[in-house]
This record gives sequence, C-alpha cells and structure tokens, in this order.
Amino acid sequence: MLDTLDRALIHALHIDGRAPFSQIAAALDVSPQTIARRYRRLRDEASLRVVGLADPHRAGQTQWLVRLTAAASSAQDLAHALARRPDTSWVKLTSGGTEIVAVIHTPTDAAKGNSLLLRDIPRTNNITAVSAHCLLHIYLGGPTNWRGSADTLTEEQQRLLRSHDAADTAYVPVPRQLSDSDADLLIALQKDGRASHAELAEATGWSPVTVARRLADLQAGRAIFFDVEVDTGLFGANTRALLWMSVSPAHLENVAETLANHDELAFVAATTGPTNLVAQALCKDPADLHHYLARRLGSLAAIHTLEASPVLQNVKAASPMITDLARSRRTAPTARARS
Repeated sequence: MLDTLDRALIHALHIDGRAPFSQIAAALDVSPQTIARRYRRLRDEASLRVVGLADPHRAGQTQWLVRLTAAASSAQDLAHALARRPDTSWVKLTSGGTEIVAVIHTPTDAAKGNSLLLRDIPRTNNITAVSAHCLLHIYLGGPTNWRGSADTLTEEQQRLLRSHDAADTAYVPVPRQLSDSDADLLIALQKDGRASHAELAEATGWSPVTVARRLADLQAGRAIFFDVEVDTGLFGANTRALLWMSVSPAHLENVAETLANHDELAFVAATTGPTNLVAQALCKDPADLHHYLARRLGSLAAIHTLEASPVLQNVKAASPMITDLARSRRTAPTARARS
C-alpha cells in the first residue's frame, strides 16, 4: 500500500504532471532527491506513468466505447491484440473474461474512414457479439482525475504546485490547436509525459526552446492534458465495475452531473445506445460495490435500468502498451526513426 508521501506525490502529479521535482519537493517540504527516488520506485513497482494526451475533440477524434463478446479461450488474445493498436485505449476484460470493453479512437471526418470498426472487428474470428457506443460527452474522466487518488494535499500545497517559477513567466503562452506537425510530439508524450525538453527535441527534431513553447501553447489552448496512470488497488480500490445505465433524456444531464460528484466513480459519460450513460466504479470490495449500487444509485429514480460488469483485468490504460519503460525511454526516438 502507499504511504502518505506516495499519495502526496501522486496528487501533485495530478495537478501538474510535468512539475519539476524541485517544485513538488518544496510543496511537500522534502528534498528533491527524496521525490525523485519515490517517483522512480512508484514507476517501477506501482506502474506509475505520467502521459500526455490530446483532447479528442480538438484533435478531430471521436471516441467509441465498444463491447465485444468472445469465446473464453480467445478473449485474452483478442484483448491484447486490441491493446497493441495505436487507435485504442482503456482495454478491459469484464464479465467473467468473456467480454472485452475498449475505447476506439476514430477520425471525426467520415471521409478518413475507420478500418477497425468497419472492417477489422467484423472479420475477426471468435467474436460472437459487438455493440458500439459513441461517447457524446464526458462528465468525469480525461483531465478530471479520480478523487480517490487526489485527496492528500492541502489547499496551500496545491496552490504552490499551480504556481510557476519566475523563469517560466518570460514567455506568455498563446493558445494553439493541434496540427499534423505535432504528431511526433504527441507520440513521445504518450510514452512519457515527463520526458525532458531535450528528449522531446530529439523526438521531434525541434529545439528545446521550441518544444517548451509549443507545450505551453497547447496546454494553454487545452489541446493536450497530462494524466497519471497508477494501479487503483494501491488506494484500496480492489473491486472495479463498469456500470451501464438507461436514463430518460430529460434527466440525463442531472443524473450525470450527480454521478460525477460520487467519490466511488472514476469515469462518467453520456453515450449513444439503449444504455445512454456509462460509469466506472472503484470500490473497496464486492460488499462496498453492492452498498453503492443499492443505496446511492438506487436512490436515483431517473435511472431505469442498470447493468454492472465486473472488471477482471485492465489490459491497457490511456497510453500505449510498453513492457519495459526504461528500455522504451532510451530507444523511443531511434525506434521511431526506423519505423
């Protein structure tokens, strides 16, 4: 389990994923060396990753939440095959290991096509059922983190982390949108959101100053954000479930905003389909999940139907699958040049 300093460091990274260790150390009143050691240990032992992600709408992307039913003997292989693709995220095995749930990123421009949804999945053997739900609006998730992993720092500590060093104020960011020229920058940030300006310069062919200014501009325009990936079991959330709900359209907004304030939930989104609201619950154990479903969700009369699908395994989170983080950091620019 995590101690108080571990949790404080993770909370700090939620506030600013690229904050220098010196700034985090000052806010937490410890040495930069201590923060650096803790970060390395969490990265190696708790799968902690800071990743830079593009806002889907500003990147011209539409997200689809896809449910695939497959034979138990092939579900794991299919899930890992989906996880290896660059156009997928949040790949999970649910419902006893016979269902795969994944987010698929497609171009909003229909003319650019979508091979995975229209061609690859329908032609895949051993898939017995498919349903696709377009994510219309995300109420919780993305730039908004799960409160269970960001509940340690005081208001003053958070203020210190949101402040910028005087040296950074010489350049005033100009809000920008993503362009095709940002592709290499995004690939590098997806692998390591804390990569240095020098490392990002090597990946993009830009100068470190250009990298720093482009990052500042994209963040100012909310075209990119930084997420923190960590095993939620370390926070005591050992029972995870996807909740598929049907809510009358007149009450959808109100119910979704109510759910977005529930500490038990890490994700809430409106979707297309007969279940027009989906959420992910993170609970201590099955009894805790039952308590949440029966008492908190049960009190919302506007929820007409509810299906809970236990999550057995998170195969992939938001970022690309990397089996050896240290090796990938050293070889990412070279490997990309060869591809």
